[in-house]
Amino acid sequence: MSGYFSSSVIDCAGRPLDLTRPRVMGILNVTPDSFSDGGRYTFLDTALKQAEKMLAEGADIIDVGGESTRPGASDVSENEELERVAPVVEKLVSELGALVSLDTSSPRVIREGATLGAGIINDVRSLTRAGALQAASETDMAVCVMHMKGEPKVMQQAPHYDEPVAQAVIRMLEERVAACIDGGIQRERLLIDPGFGFGKTVEHNLELAEQMAACQQIGLPLLVGVSRKSMIGAVLANADGTPRALGDNGEGRLAGGLALTALAIERGARVIRTHDVAPTRDVVEMTWAVINRNSQA
Repeated sequence: MSGYFSSSVIDCAGRPLDLTRPRVMGILNVTPDSFSDGGRYTFLDTALKQAEKMLAEGADIIDVGGESTRPGASDVSENEELERVAPVVEKLVSELGALVSLDTSSPRVIREGATLGAGIINDVRSLTRAGALQAASETDMAVCVMHMKGEPKVMQQAPHYDEPVAQAVIRMLEERVAACIDGGIQRERLLIDPGFGFGKTVEHNLELAEQMAACQQIGLPLLVGVSRKSMIGAVLANADGTPRALGDNGEGRLAGGLALTALAIERGARVIRTHDVAPTRDVVEMTWAVINRNSQA
């Protein structure tokens, strides 16, 4: 399973990220309206405490987001997003020594985040916003490009594909990878994300999970985020047929998400993005131990 991409170590603005084994990315939303934890970490002290907890539980990366990308979410201004994100990034780097990923599409946040020491750009829009690709190319940060059909505000309004969803995902990711390289971003700085839940029905997501290994043909490290997603609630419905709600801390969808995590690792994922670091870390380590049993003997 190792060696399917050209470089096993990604340079994250001078910080190496070793992807010879899977890594865990902890989600830190500093937004009032994210679908799962919106409003919990909007104050600097609570955000830092949560980040410190995730690092202690084994997170390799902290992914900081200042703009919600849940279905139906509205855009926020660059100024507002930066005001939310910048103080947190600065403290995570300077006080906790964390490898920070920026969950952003904003050119200004990309540039300012680079000066504050962030190492990764995790953009659901794959640097398609005006100026984002140029901003990313001016930094030394690694970049994760993600498949999304439409924009967050409308992406879940009857999404449709005229080809198998995995083929559509791979085609779009290859196009964006090529655009990044043409824009001056080295291939060795790139990761890809198939975008579970972004412009996809439950059936699309299940098909994509089944065919996830096909993404390896792109030849870049695969980042997967399924934590607490509505697809899990839809599959693991309550007895009366209603979707399973999040519940406190998302425990209603945790087991389903961990099952998908194990499948993702088996199908080649090298970064798992999650709200629930400790149990996800256990699943990653256990799955990896089985996969690599013979190589470690």
